[in-house]
Amino acid sequence: MNVYEPGQRRRNKARERYRVRQSRRGGMANRPSWRDRLPNVSLPDGSGDRLARARVVAQDALWYVTHSTALLLGVVGLALVLLALYAGSHLVNGRIFPNVWAAGVPLGEMTVEEAAAALTNAWDNEIRITLAQGGRTWMAQPAQLGMRLDAHKTVEAARGVGMAGLPMGWGVTPVVSVDFTTAQNFLLDLTAETDMPPYNAGFQWQGDSLVGVPGKDGQMLDVARVMDTLTGDPVLVAETRRLDLVMASLAPDNDDPDDVLADAQAIAGQPFTLYGYDPFKDETVSWSTSREVFASWLEAAPNGLTLRDDAYSAFLEAQNRSLNPPNETLRYLDPIETKDRIREAIAAKSSTVQLRVRYRPTTYTVERGDGGFRISRKTGIPFYLIQAANPGRDWAENLSVGEVINLPSRDVVLPLDPIPDKRIVVNLDNQTLAAFENGAPKFSWLISSGLDDYPTSPGIYQVLNHEELAAGSSFTLCSTGGGSCGQWEMYWFMGMYEVGAGLMNGFHGAVLLPTGAYLGGGNVGSPYTFGCVMSRDDQGKLLYDWAADGTMVEIISSEFAPQSELGQLMKTGSIPLQA
Repeated sequence: MNVYEPGQRRRNKARERYRVRQSRRGGMANRPSWRDRLPNVSLPDGSGDRLARARVVAQDALWYVTHSTALLLGVVGLALVLLALYAGSHLVNGRIFPNVWAAGVPLGEMTVEEAAAALTNAWDNEIRITLAQGGRTWMAQPAQLGMRLDAHKTVEAARGVGMAGLPMGWGVTPVVSVDFTTAQNFLLDLTAETDMPPYNAGFQWQGDSLVGVPGKDGQMLDVARVMDTLTGDPVLVAETRRLDLVMASLAPDNDDPDDVLADAQAIAGQPFTLYGYDPFKDETVSWSTSREVFASWLEAAPNGLTLRDDAYSAFLEAQNRSLNPPNETLRYLDPIETKDRIREAIAAKSSTVQLRVRYRPTTYTVERGDGGFRISRKTGIPFYLIQAANPGRDWAENLSVGEVINLPSRDVVLPLDPIPDKRIVVNLDNQTLAAFENGAPKFSWLISSGLDDYPTSPGIYQVLNHEELAAGSSFTLCSTGGGSCGQWEMYWFMGMYEVGAGLMNGFHGAVLLPTGAYLGGGNVGSPYTFGCVMSRDDQGKLLYDWAADGTMVEIISSEFAPQSELGQLMKTGSIPLQA
């Protein structure tokens, strides 16, 4: 006989009553043992039993929870406590709940500072706005479009979401504003890429026939409408990362080529040649275009046949490259001047164009013994122009060897259109002058240049004006009497360069002094003047009558080497002088 303690008996009776109740409910008493419910699973490492047992245990635990009110309430209570602890930790630590984002940037589990930094970094460095128009796209940073993100306000809104992002997620609307001026300026700059100008009626060759090509519409970015879209809903632009560009249609000025087809056929049926003249080197370069290329330059404007603005640009760039050695850009054809000259030729139905080769500004590196006036004489640029190109420079101080001085373009001394077929060359070293026409000597004789204290400046210049009788002065010629102190008269004066504002040196014949005598006694062959180039009076008149304004002048010396072949010829002294 088994003997039980009173407490043990009570526990056994309780278990029996529980089995009876469960049996009546179809519960635990009728559930097979977990061993009986194990599936027939066998894994090589023996883990099959463990997995099966774990699955059965889990099923049993779920069954107990769902069939026991007290246990279910306990589990739910525990879950609520854990959830409260989780939420409390996020609130105490100031963290954003999981599954929350803004502007495509996940912010969950971040503090306010971390989230603001992440948003700012993405806005500045990662997010790009696609600007789309048809099949064309451009990329822009939000800041380029004037879009400003208020990261802190956006993060505060993300914190306010709480746990609403669980489990499906929650997107916070970013706080975005637009700086109107920045956005508008960016779009205006973008028009250089987006806009397609209308095509005025043009022409092309089909076999041996020049035929007209009708004009077609162009497109222009409608900045105002795009700005309305951007400022009206910057949040949508930020979230979709896209801004659609709206284009306005532009009609051509003339879409009918028939009115000027005959003119186009007349000019395009012959070779078209451009001549570029370098007045410093006395050199002419020529370029010819094919008839197909030239036809592409022509367009029908409202007022007749003219040059298509952008058609010759590639041709012009190629010619500029041909003017210089590799990696240099000193010489060039000015695009505006070139365009105007070609238009003038087309209007005149001329097949040739005369262009001028121009020079860009450059620099000079100081050598031993250089001063301002010596640099002027070596470069052929008047000293006052060098001073203007180097503002603030104290020329009274000694220049340092290796110092770099700015030089203006050589073109500053050639304000008039050069005359290519006439050139006057003066050799200061032997006091001679020769005038050339079409490369052949026209005149040649002795001259007198400036005294050492008033030297004639070597360089490349041109005849600027004509005065039959001009006045000059110098305190050197002052005498004790009268109001005519220092005044003299110059016959057959032609100005060629300024030595200062309003003070010009040039060519002339005889000089009548205030005393009634002639400068140098009317003789030439030695320096007598105050900077001008003086010829014998009769020869001065010959030069005056022959040299038109714009005639090129080349003054050479031991300081300034010849720039042209005619200058080289003059340096040799091989030109016979006239009596």
